Amino acid sequence: MDMSVEQSYIDIYNQMAEKVKAQSSAPLNALRDDAMKAFAERGFPTKKWEDFQRTDLKERYATNYGINLTQFNIDFNPYSAFKCDVQAIKSHLFFVVNDVFYCGDKRATDEIEALKKQGIIAGSLRQVAKQHPELVAKYYGKAAKWDVDTTVAFNTAFAQDGFFIYVPKNVEIDCPIQIINVMNGDLDMMATSRNLVIVEEGAKLQLLVCGHASKSFNYLCNRVTEAFIGNYATLEMYKLEDTEESVTNIGSLFIEQQADSNVLVNEITLKNGFTRNNINVNLLGEHAELNLCGMAIGDGKKHIDNHTFVNHAVSHCKTNELYKYILNEESVGNFDGKILVNKGSQKTEAYQSNRNIVVTPTAKMYTKPHLEIYADDVKCSHGATVGQLDKEALFYMQSRGIPEAEARMLLMVAFANDVIENIRIEALRTRMHMLVERRFRGESSACTSCSDLCK
Repeated sequence: MDMSVEQSYIDIYNQMAEKVKAQSSAPLNALRDDAMKAFAERGFPTKKWEDFQRTDLKERYATNYGINLTQFNIDFNPYSAFKCDVQAIKSHLFFVVNDVFYCGDKRATDEIEALKKQGIIAGSLRQVAKQHPELVAKYYGKAAKWDVDTTVAFNTAFAQDGFFIYVPKNVEIDCPIQIINVMNGDLDMMATSRNLVIVEEGAKLQLLVCGHASKSFNYLCNRVTEAFIGNYATLEMYKLEDTEESVTNIGSLFIEQQADSNVLVNEITLKNGFTRNNINVNLLGEHAELNLCGMAIGDGKKHIDNHTFVNHAVSHCKTNELYKYILNEESVGNFDGKILVNKGSQKTEAYQSNRNIVVTPTAKMYTKPHLEIYADDVKCSHGATVGQLDKEALFYMQSRGIPEAEARMLLMVAFANDVIENIRIEALRTRMHMLVERRFRGESSACTSCSDLCK
């Protein structure tokens, strides 16, 4: 096995591990050496791995990226460069610049203090781990396993910061939390960050996660998020990727749900370069419900790979999963979704659907939805379709005086509609309809107030 790419990172870790640990915290440091050992044994995933047959991540790491191991702060204030223009939405806004939580503006500390008055702990994972080591150690690394995907082991070895939020029992935050991941620098750069989300019994959290990047350099983002959702708790997580062709995004989300919890995850890839999203959900308490949906728009030579795994570990749980792709030009899409219904998980309801439109002959879509069921009293279904725009509908619209280009755009917008309608925040849902339409029209989809970053 050729480990030349991996060896450079192994050498960096061996040289810098003690410095990394010295500026980090005990809960994060406790797993570093074991994670690096696991990475060194197997290396990066390649197309020879079963779960990575369409996505060779080793190739993406071969670029000579700069790694911010000393966690220096770039002279850049994202609060000055960005303002969310989703009308009528108020949020607690935070930034992670490359892989460092940004706290260099009073607005960040004001938001942290405002949440603290509600009993909520939020902010830099590194700082919270120093202030509340027992709380972080109880959860950190407990859901994110690296036995299948060694990019998670890589993240665990190198990550030093990211976002942390703890919502105590029966607390409902007054407005959504918004996290903007910004890539910005003066060289090719890698960001390795970690997020930890804890929503206790009866609590509710709405979380908006956006990704943006400057156009100047090549970036690779390896971000891992762990979320623990207690009994009767609710998490809504909306993730929007709106970056550049030079960006590689590798995102891994691990969720553990307890009894009667309700989780909605909605991931939209609006504009990207090379993307691999991993979502792993464990339904551990009865009557837990998961709504998992996503949409991807690809053109040029974009690559978009969504890999999902839902584990029904107990009975009386429900999953609804819907993913849609619209691929143009030479873009490549891949969907690999598995729902596992374990022995004894009776009264399970699990529905999985992947629907795709391939606009041009040169675009490619690969799909593999599958169920693995070891219980007999269940309601489960799965399916996938790959097709083109409805020619009869196109003809009908043109016969009513609608130009062909406009008719195509309207059909694609309609196709994406039911994923967007799963957004429960009205202002965000309205804004997303507009961004998707602009994307199909070939207009800039970036937030209009984000001029310093995205245009």
